[in-house]
Amino acid sequence: MGTAKSTGLSAGQSLSATGTRCAPAEEELLRSVEAIAARHRGKPGALLAVLEECQRVDPHHYLSENTLCLIGQAMGEPLSRIYSVATFYSYYNLSPQGDHVIVVCRGTACHTRGSLGLLQEALSILGASEYREDEEASFTTDDKRFTVRTVACFGQCALAPVVAIDGVIYSRMTSSALKSAIEASARGGKK
Repeated sequence: MGTAKSTGLSAGQSLSATGTRCAPAEEELLRSVEAIAARHRGKPGALLAVLEECQRVDPHHYLSENTLCLIGQAMGEPLSRIYSVATFYSYYNLSPQGDHVIVVCRGTACHTRGSLGLLQEALSILGASEYREDEEASFTTDDKRFTVRTVACFGQCALAPVVAIDGVIYSRMTSSALKSAIEASARGGKK
């Protein structure tokens, strides 16, 4: 308690490795980040593993600013390094994701076989009238049920066009199959 008063921190607030103040954290989040960091500390690729696991356990599968700050604190790394790694890899989400995630491949083979139309179809079904692929990294519905993202390549070019829904890869996807898969996910509730 004396440490918090001497640093000018309020209850629940903590400092990152560089002295950056983290927002007040729920005890559960703080314990979770510290436990995850302890499991990976000192291992090759520890930071990537910690970021991945923290994202996986978050209810909306993303890394909030406060989570990133707590990771920096737990790993003894400056927040700037944590943030630079999290923003470098497209795998990490910095905004809340929907219960169901649709990922449309936009690689060359998929593009020439109609992935842009599939992306537009998915967005239309979910009511995204303002989404612009050249400006946005992803689209999440207001009710947080669905997120639509793109990926540069799944590495399954012979099966183009490829779409992943909730981690399941669908090859040679058609507009009607995509619509059916989205409707099935909507009926099935949260994954």
